[in-house]
Amino acid sequence: SYFQFLFQPMEREIIAAFDEGNPEEVMSTAFKLKVTREDIHTLRNLQWLNDEIINFYMNLLMERNKQEGYPALYAFSTFFYPKLVAGGYKAVRRWTRGMDLFKQDLILVPIHLRVHWALVVIDVRRKSIRYFDSMGQKGDKICGTLFQYLQEESKEKRNLELSFSEWNLRSMESHEIPQQLNGSDCGVFMCKYADYISRDKPITFTQNNMPYFRRKMVWEIIHRQLL
Repeated sequence: SYFQFLFQPMEREIIAAFDEGNPEEVMSTAFKLKVTREDIHTLRNLQWLNDEIINFYMNLLMERNKQEGYPALYAFSTFFYPKLVAGGYKAVRRWTRGMDLFKQDLILVPIHLRVHWALVVIDVRRKSIRYFDSMGQKGDKICGTLFQYLQEESKEKRNLELSFSEWNLRSMESHEIPQQLNGSDCGVFMCKYADYISRDKPITFTQNNMPYFRRKMVWEIIHRQLL
């Protein structure tokens, strides 16, 4: 079983992290981010993941992908999309200072829809923008908004027009990607879509893997490294 993999010392650490303690206690810091015990507790079964956990995990993915053999990866913070929608391109143009989006292979954009998490994957290599939703909702409008952002970014940063006809925008259908069977695992699904996609791996997990993924994420965040 999956749980044999989490041999005792690991398992003990995860149990300790889930214990009642000072909610403000800082359990991990990196990437200018802090994760507290209270944040870690959102990884308990059936809890909703918060921004802190998701942003930390996205940074772990970027860190891992700096290694040889992984696609060049950039992940936006969960605060990027709401800011873009609220203020348009000028509200976020400074987010990519000193960073060339068009030199990346993959760009991840976590999307927070009030009580639901979804993911947009911009594949610069394949000129595609895809929306991944573990509840099978459509995100065509979101893909469109992000394509517009890319157009602006391209004009602004490299004086180049992106041609819409060369790009493929679409929402993944519910039969194409694993779907959640409860109301609380969307954040974990979103993180694991990001994990598999950023390794160019087919997305093979299911709802059954969620309790294991949650525990594994606790360990990864505390140790600041992906297993």
